[in-house]
Amino acid sequence: MFEVISITFAFFFGLAVRQVGLPPLVGFLAAGFAINIFGAQLGLPTESGEILHHIAHLGVLILLFTVGLKLKLKQLAQPQVVGGALLHFAISVSVFAPGIRYFAELDWNTALLVAIALSFSSTVLAAKLLEAKRELGAFHGRTAIGILIVQDVIALVVLAIWSGQTPNIWALAVFTLPLLRPAIYWLLDFAGHDELLVLMGMMLALVVGGMGFEAMGLSSEIGALLMGVLLSNHRRAVELAESLWSLREIFLVGFFLQIGMSGLPDMNALVFALVAGAMLPLKGLLFFFLLTAFHLRARTSFLAALSLTAYSEFGLIVAAIVLPEWLVPLAIALSVSFVIAAPLNRLAHPLFARWENYLQRFERSTVHPDEQPQSLGDARILIFGMGRTGTAAYEHLRPLGKVIAGLDSDTYKASAHQQAGRNVFFADAEDSNFWRGVDLSKIEAAILAMDDIEAKVIAARGLRARGFTGPIVSHALHEDHIARITEAGATHTYLTMYQAGMGLADRTAGALAATPLPDPP
Repeated sequence: MFEVISITFAFFFGLAVRQVGLPPLVGFLAAGFAINIFGAQLGLPTESGEILHHIAHLGVLILLFTVGLKLKLKQLAQPQVVGGALLHFAISVSVFAPGIRYFAELDWNTALLVAIALSFSSTVLAAKLLEAKRELGAFHGRTAIGILIVQDVIALVVLAIWSGQTPNIWALAVFTLPLLRPAIYWLLDFAGHDELLVLMGMMLALVVGGMGFEAMGLSSEIGALLMGVLLSNHRRAVELAESLWSLREIFLVGFFLQIGMSGLPDMNALVFALVAGAMLPLKGLLFFFLLTAFHLRARTSFLAALSLTAYSEFGLIVAAIVLPEWLVPLAIALSVSFVIAAPLNRLAHPLFARWENYLQRFERSTVHPDEQPQSLGDARILIFGMGRTGTAAYEHLRPLGKVIAGLDSDTYKASAHQQAGRNVFFADAEDSNFWRGVDLSKIEAAILAMDDIEAKVIAARGLRARGFTGPIVSHALHEDHIARITEAGATHTYLTMYQAGMGLADRTAGALAATPLPDPP
């Protein structure tokens, strides 16, 4: 009965909030609180049980594993990542701990732990929102995720100090993981494309990364993330992440339900959550100024900071272990921050466009690591998005003899294409600075090969706004996307799966024409 009510509440609450532009996860949080309120009348437990806790934990581990699959270790060594995370943590704790101690009348130890819990940002929310917008690989997405990983490491240190738990001698085995990479690569190649691939992903995330790291006295969350990072350079890493997508989404519903069911707040908890919500903009502003101080452009700093403007589920983990009496107030504060952060992130690009002139005043007058090209050389054909579709288009057009330029918002992907001999630049089609500076005078045709519909619409409008009159060709994943892309300025559109079916039919017809059918017996 519990699972029936939980699924029903989660579905209808998720459906309701989606109609007002909020992500379903906000509805799942509301569903957890609703179950907590009405559970007794329905004969349900008013607190999340061990089963829901276990499902929620599995969802977080699989999420972190799939995030790790899309990360590169060298991105964590960037000054803006390490420096931004450490400075934000130090400033946040040093400012908020005295305030919390004074206004809440707490002892220093408790005030410090509450401030530490509030200093972290949500890995789950940021990863989900960035992935939904196809921005995990973008420069600002990688910066945000890198900062979150450093914060998670800080959380582990906090738990080790205050809980009195330390890694055991077997933790040294972590340093042997790189030696196991060839064997894991071989297993991934050998696993095929079906259920064995899913099972292998679950084994690495939950067994090796989860239970294996716990057995060594380390965090299962960091273990799952590291196992993903270990496989991030494998050619099938993206396929593995996609195979786990549905499973991860279902388990994460349990995570958000569990937060809502963690307890009903009293008046003090509500006041604390509302004050914490009111202080949330300061968290984002601090990230913005720190990232611009590390010479990132205003747009990158703004988008990354907005992704980090939410309180963290790791704060709940810290509270559950070393500060259990604060679990409910922090859970309510987390929920409030999700309700505030989710719609703001959904409107991130329009918000920056509105405040761009003001925010750019804080940029440093120097070379930025996220600088974008102004000249495309002698390129005649421009391809936006250099994933599988864009790369295939690039290679198919090479025999025409025209110079082709590819653009991608993932700096690592652009670099990999350059090493492979392709003329690819790092650039983000959703960045107004790119459109103001780039020279399109020699471009004769443009291809929109990105997956995200919003990015395609912005790119098509940007091309037309710059006076480009040539053909704009785009594929579409869904029929309702065609009208939006065409209205934005695309001249040729087609449905990806429909066109693939036509291609198969043409190949079949050609094969039948080349090979006469045998006479019937």
